[in-house]
Amino acid sequence: MTTISHQGEARKLERGKTIFDYADELAVEVPTSCDRAGRCHECVVEVHRGVEALTAPTEAESFLTGNYRLACQAVIDREDLDVVFTPLRRRPRILTQTRAKTVTDLDPMVTRRDDAVCYGGETIDRFRGRLLGLAVDLGTTTVVMALMDLETGRGLRTCSFENPQRFGGSDVMHRISYDGGEAKGELQHAVVAAINREILHMAKSLGFKRSEIYEIVVAANSTMRDILFKLDVQSIGQKPYKSVIETAWRAGARPHTALLDRARRLGLRVNPKARIYGLPLIASHVGADAAADLIAVDMAAGGDEVVMLVDVGTNTEVVAAREGRMVAASCPAGPAFEGGLIKYGMPGHDGAIESIRLPANGGPAAYRTIGGAPAQGLCGSGLVDLLAELRRHGRMTAKGVFTDDRKRFELMVVPEHGITFSKEDASNLGQAKAANYCGQLIVMRSLGIDPDAVSKLYLAGAFGNYLDVRNAIDIGLLAPVSEDRIVKVGNAAIQGAREILLSRRKRRDLEEKVKGIEHIELETTADFFDLFVEGCQFKPMPDKFATH
Repeated sequence: MTTISHQGEARKLERGKTIFDYADELAVEVPTSCDRAGRCHECVVEVHRGVEALTAPTEAESFLTGNYRLACQAVIDREDLDVVFTPLRRRPRILTQTRAKTVTDLDPMVTRRDDAVCYGGETIDRFRGRLLGLAVDLGTTTVVMALMDLETGRGLRTCSFENPQRFGGSDVMHRISYDGGEAKGELQHAVVAAINREILHMAKSLGFKRSEIYEIVVAANSTMRDILFKLDVQSIGQKPYKSVIETAWRAGARPHTALLDRARRLGLRVNPKARIYGLPLIASHVGADAAADLIAVDMAAGGDEVVMLVDVGTNTEVVAAREGRMVAASCPAGPAFEGGLIKYGMPGHDGAIESIRLPANGGPAAYRTIGGAPAQGLCGSGLVDLLAELRRHGRMTAKGVFTDDRKRFELMVVPEHGITFSKEDASNLGQAKAANYCGQLIVMRSLGIDPDAVSKLYLAGAFGNYLDVRNAIDIGLLAPVSEDRIVKVGNAAIQGAREILLSRRKRRDLEEKVKGIEHIELETTADFFDLFVEGCQFKPMPDKFATH
């Protein structure tokens, strides 16, 4: 019997039924706001297997490519192939908390004067019972939202979900290309619809009105931020890789790189006069998410300590500070450590191997999965562990060649679940690692410091939070800073967004701070190619390289 399944739950395949019909039967949440007529473009699903069993894409699906379909339009046409699907808007394990400091001063842009609600002193509404604000960490892969009471500074609810823009590509360069084509605007619509749906869920569960939300503050990389604000992002994808906003600021046409707009113009269903504020970009691909990180860890250029921040992701940001100078770089790592390009790679969902150890005698691997579910693949932290273990036990060379048989293409890792690791997987991870390697090394070298001079390395982001730091250092993903100086700060971007939402002083300070940060374009460094090739190998970064 052929079946259609989602996360192991299956139903018999029947011609004429849509994927949405089966989603209902399997109790899978698939978003829609057009009564399944193909107009809202919200019910995107990824068909992992059996796409040939479906009818051809309809005109309503013309914005999709590859194995992505609209659940309401994809109809079973053949009964001889198994079909496996997942909705794009899933709820993987997403880090929403931070170990960074909390807000100390409460001075939001939105205030109440008697029965009037004011934004920066301008009356915009009558008091409806609450003054609420929303902080958003809009990542390439995941989205985190924090609802805040603007009168008390108290957090009311934090939620998270997978970024539904994945049909446009797994990294920012693919999203830029997609947004420049015939489907321009679809990415903005997808994420706005998802944010609106979360706002509605929160409003219903907490008993407030959406019209009581008066400001949204967004931390995001340059591409994600500008897509949300309906700006053309094509210039970010080609030299000199700058947002139109950064270009305008450098030309003297803007006072800073932050954005302010009316939330309703962007399609966000909150108070009609609510504002949306996009944190300032630092430069190029070092975006507003990195700026938010700086606020969360209170990182400044002054002081005697050498401090570095690394936010690892599809686009890793590195910022380092020493004696009045701050230097930043972005590292286009791509999606390999977040499940992309790896045969058994996957995001941090239930069933992802998040930690793995290989015994010295070659016996079965010991591993732990997210949620304790049966192993389905390896997420980023599991992949880092696997690479370090293969190297530690001499089963793989630094160049990703298996030592028992140099011609071997694939290695069985978890036989009971058929999970393998290949030379191609190692190559893709090596290139992703090399981007991180080059960014950290070049930034430190530009400041004239070696890793042992770093007094504190803040490791931000979800990926960094779950990393085994020793393993990451051993394969060269992280600089060889003493482990007792590495501080995991969790989701610093959402914390920075919260603080900006609650403090206009910090907002002004950040707008000025980012102007003084020096930005390095890694690929313009004379020996970048040599460093990248070296960084592709799975071995520690040198502990001495600075030019003093």
